[in-house]
Amino acid sequence: MDWKELLANTTQGLREIKKVKPEIQKGFGALHNAVLDEGAVSVKHKELQAIAIAVAMQCNDCIASHIFAAIKAGASREELVETLGVSVLMGGGPAYMYAGHAIECWDQMAT
Repeated sequence: MDWKELLANTTQGLREIKKVKPEIQKGFGALHNAVLDEGAVSVKHKELQAIAIAVAMQCNDCIASHIFAAIKAGASREELVETLGVSVLMGGGPAYMYAGHAIECWDQMAT
């Protein structure tokens, strides 16, 4: 899968929603910014948490978005792998399959 293309397509689709009903993006954007700002828990660690949840929930678009943000926040591939372990612990076999997607995504996004 081309993860960069997936993320670009996701972003474009969300722009279309914003054109019709900008309040949706405004509300979600405000929540996103409030939750993922620097605080007692770093942005990097919040993004790793989001990846764990995205893998457990089996959301490729979320995986791509949060891996991109985690790399930007300074996360390492090793931190990703440990995060994926927690996701597999909590999500079982389906999360294990999506953990493979997350590694592939990381490797594409990191280059």
